[in-house]
Amino acid sequence: MNNPSGIILSAPSSGCGKTTITLALLRALKREGLQIKSAKSGPDYIDTRFHAEASGSECYNLDAWAMHPDQICKLANEATQIIVEGAMGLFDGAPPNGKGSTAHLATILNLPIILILDTSSQAQSVAALTLGFQKLDPNIKISGIILNKVGSDKHKRILTNALMPLGIPILGSIYRHQELSLPSRHLGLVQAQELENLDAFLNNAADIVTNSIDIKKILKLMKPVQKAKQKTNLFLQPPSQSISIANDAAFSFTYPHILKEWRRIGVEISFFSPLKNEAPKKSDLVFLPGGYPELHAEKLANADIFKSSMKKANAVYGECGGYMTMGNGIIDSKGKRHEMLNLLNLETSFENKKLHLGYRNLSPQSIWSSNLKAHEFHYASTLKAEGKSLFKAKDSEGNKLPDMGLINGSFSGSFAHIIGSNS
Repeated sequence: MNNPSGIILSAPSSGCGKTTITLALLRALKREGLQIKSAKSGPDYIDTRFHAEASGSECYNLDAWAMHPDQICKLANEATQIIVEGAMGLFDGAPPNGKGSTAHLATILNLPIILILDTSSQAQSVAALTLGFQKLDPNIKISGIILNKVGSDKHKRILTNALMPLGIPILGSIYRHQELSLPSRHLGLVQAQELENLDAFLNNAADIVTNSIDIKKILKLMKPVQKAKQKTNLFLQPPSQSISIANDAAFSFTYPHILKEWRRIGVEISFFSPLKNEAPKKSDLVFLPGGYPELHAEKLANADIFKSSMKKANAVYGECGGYMTMGNGIIDSKGKRHEMLNLLNLETSFENKKLHLGYRNLSPQSIWSSNLKAHEFHYASTLKAEGKSLFKAKDSEGNKLPDMGLINGSFSGSFAHIIGSNS
């Protein structure tokens, strides 16, 4: 059997249009009847859901900082063809050396890169920018360029003439379209399940991109995906053998690759909706993942069946939004306090937002059996956190951080989103 083939879409920075172009390309290929999968570089939960809606196929996170290279290759090889959307700019990763960047992922998978250029405020200078990305790292190959947000035919000619000496194929030009923008909020895009007109948006975007770029050339640029070198199990070990997971608009941040692997090794997984005031199926552990509980705080505060069932659960573990829900109360952005589960002596607030962002190395003191790789990304402030801490923590550079999270008997949680074990 031949290796699956793939390509990576990246850009010089965030905001260049990577996500919209990736979604449009996936939908266009789906309409052509191609069985194509996608992946997202880094820890992003939200874009992967949009990918899945566009392609009709499950989308994985491939995190070169938190995941073993063989795990990444194993996941990427599950596809026949795979399109990987990069995160931020091509070389942007964790300090000190950019580990986890899209460029780093490209070297692991041995895949070529298509560079998406936002040309809205550039003319000939686009060539200097592209030359820098082309020459900085000899271990990666930029195999094509997509010009995005082109202003006019004249603008396109200027850009094309400037880039011609670099010898990189220009795969197409996408003119400025107001229709190619999605709504967002503080953590990024609004979640896929919240957009009633998402399917129409994806089809319209696919029409625009199909008429603007050479999709056949993109498919021809794909190269075989690197195969895993080992067959050992490199995935995160489950914290329990039966897990009931909250899953709705308030709690949606779970990694598909983790749940798929847990099912494969026999973990019993079920789902329930706190927003529908449901109790979880009887299980060894209830998992409250991250999401947007602050946007649904009043409904959660009045979900009596959900709240009483949590107090009776064998064990509850929460990440980020789930962790906040396990506390005494959440103060929303308007300053109103909402009573939560009272499982942890914790009070959090969105009234004065402050960004907490970065990769985390964690040493657990509870349900997890190994050191962990995780990511923190939230705007909540902690007003009170009293009790035994859950994790000893360091940043990506190994610098010691304050302890993270809380543990109260069989109830525990933190702001960290766990991605994998520290293998």
